[in-house]
Amino acid sequence: MAAAAGVASGKIIYEQEGVYIHSSCAKTNDQDSLISGILRVLEKDAEIIVDWRPLDDALDSSSIRYPGKDSSSVVEWTQAPRERAHRGVEHLNSYEAEWDMVNTVSFKKKPFINGDAPTHRNGKSKWSFLFSLTDLKSIKQNKEGMGWSYLVFCLKDDVVLPALHFHQGDSKLLIDSLEKYVVLCESPQDKRILLVNCQNKSLSQSFENLLDEPAYGLIQKIKKDPYTATMVGFSKVTNYIFDSLRGSDPSTHQRPPSEMADFLSDAIPGLKINQQEEPGFEVITRIDLGERPVVQRREPVSLEEWTKNIDSEGRILNVDNMKQMIFRGGLSHSLRKQAWKFLLGYFPWDSTKEERTQLQKQKTDEYFRMKLQWKSISEEQEKRNSRLRDYRSLIEKDVNRTDRTNKFYEGQDNPGLILLHDILMTYCMYDFDLGYVQGMSDLLSPLLYVMENEVDAFWCFASYMDQMHQNFEEQMQGMKTQLIQLSTLLRLLDSGFCSYLESQDSGYLYFCFRWLLIRFKREFSFLDILRLWEVMWTELPCKNFHLLLCCAILESEKHQIMEKHYGFNEILKHINELSMKIDVEDVLCKAEAISLQMVKCKELPQAVCEILGLQESEITTPDSDTGEDENVGMTCPASVFQSNTLPTLAASGTRDDSPTQIPLSPNVSRLTPA
Repeated sequence: MAAAAGVASGKIIYEQEGVYIHSSCAKTNDQDSLISGILRVLEKDAEIIVDWRPLDDALDSSSIRYPGKDSSSVVEWTQAPRERAHRGVEHLNSYEAEWDMVNTVSFKKKPFINGDAPTHRNGKSKWSFLFSLTDLKSIKQNKEGMGWSYLVFCLKDDVVLPALHFHQGDSKLLIDSLEKYVVLCESPQDKRILLVNCQNKSLSQSFENLLDEPAYGLIQKIKKDPYTATMVGFSKVTNYIFDSLRGSDPSTHQRPPSEMADFLSDAIPGLKINQQEEPGFEVITRIDLGERPVVQRREPVSLEEWTKNIDSEGRILNVDNMKQMIFRGGLSHSLRKQAWKFLLGYFPWDSTKEERTQLQKQKTDEYFRMKLQWKSISEEQEKRNSRLRDYRSLIEKDVNRTDRTNKFYEGQDNPGLILLHDILMTYCMYDFDLGYVQGMSDLLSPLLYVMENEVDAFWCFASYMDQMHQNFEEQMQGMKTQLIQLSTLLRLLDSGFCSYLESQDSGYLYFCFRWLLIRFKREFSFLDILRLWEVMWTELPCKNFHLLLCCAILESEKHQIMEKHYGFNEILKHINELSMKIDVEDVLCKAEAISLQMVKCKELPQAVCEILGLQESEITTPDSDTGEDENVGMTCPASVFQSNTLPTLAASGTRDDSPTQIPLSPNVSRLTPA
């Protein structure tokens, strides 16, 4: 629009003409009482601004002003005490009060900090207002059945702004735009009122900003206020964290870097990365892990290899050997539809073909019974079920933007999108306590792509969610634990790098949060994720192998981060920009090599052994009471780290091949779907 060109600065997120203020309810038929304006939502300097001004003013770019950190708006709105005293409670709560809200509001201009207030060409400019989204307390919506919609904004200091009437468009688009930056939920007392960042909102209203923030957008937000802006996505994982960051303490808005670690520790209870200072944790001293072996990967498991390992009744033979082959090479695409059901636990490895057929029939009936539960809910019932409405709203929003560049999901009215929606809604019936949390659609999408079947995709997804459940729970215990464990492993591998990260206020490793939350789904290409996930599902070569993948990626980036002296902002930017640039086969090789290196270490700390699932091994730690390091070694079950039918990789990277062993290809083969 022409008005948009007049904006001096700031990115326009939303813009709507024909948004009116009714200056007097007694003169609703008098055109002079209707003030037409433009409503915009702008992003400027890591802040979201809601701005309304009369149409004439909107054309004048000199009238666009933005609030500083010390003020919520250029115009301060306060209710006039005398007028408020003359009106009863019933009137203030009535619909009419929203039409004549401006009659109970007086305006006084705040002095401008950086110069005089601009002059305006007409008297309508007194109605202009803008405020920061961080100052918004609630939004009141119109009653149903009106000819047009309207909204009333209430700020945190209980200042109520004039009602904005949308004569030429629906206010829902504005609400949708605001929900990208704040959490809105219905008030228990009045469903027309949307509360901002309400404390009883489920974790499912949480991960949108974290997951959907492109790297360049994130960097724009850190220019003005890097420490709080870079944590916005992470903080929105739960509302109490958001309120800690943007809450009542104004000093947290500009937290200096030297205090950031303490601030994060307070904001996220239980997240204590520096375990060396915590009781019950070992002090991990510098340990010589020995030489790291060179690892090569093999070709993907072929249909022929898979078929050779099936008996006459359909049972999978040599399961450990099969998992080893999948771990070292992945699967050819034509096998995934079968093999993934076993890897995810949908099919038992020792089941016969007949048993699997019966299981599928049973699971099909069970699935459609659950699907019928939400399909049969009437609109009237759903009006009285706010949780189901919230789940449906989030699912519909996420489905429309999940992997839309993939041919399986691209275009309008795509059947793949319908199946994504239905499976996620049915999962809400399967696990109503968790319901739907943003990010779960990322986990389902590859499963549906491979299975091409609604029922099989659902049960594979349910099995995967059994593994991932703690990542999405409201208390974030799973995420806290993983970040602590990752820090422990990284410190063992490279204490110098850990110390550098801590010196740059990055020791909490929160930039790895998205990696862990949805298992690298946004970091690798779609086809690479298929390979990565099936390798991880083998649960080889150790427990928590995904943490070693994180270590492998960070280790690869260590040189650039330290040599170029990256600070807080640069580290965040660099890690975000790794997305879609990481070589999956290279990372898998490095992570496996790290695991083999740790297995051979004779002084592996007990904390690390527990993380990697090596509790049964005999380990001598630096503070061992016996002091007989030379007599006590570390032994791991051979079935975990090596196979009798696969080459054992020596430290030099050479192989001891025999005629019965499957050769490894020195070249990494790329997946091409059939």
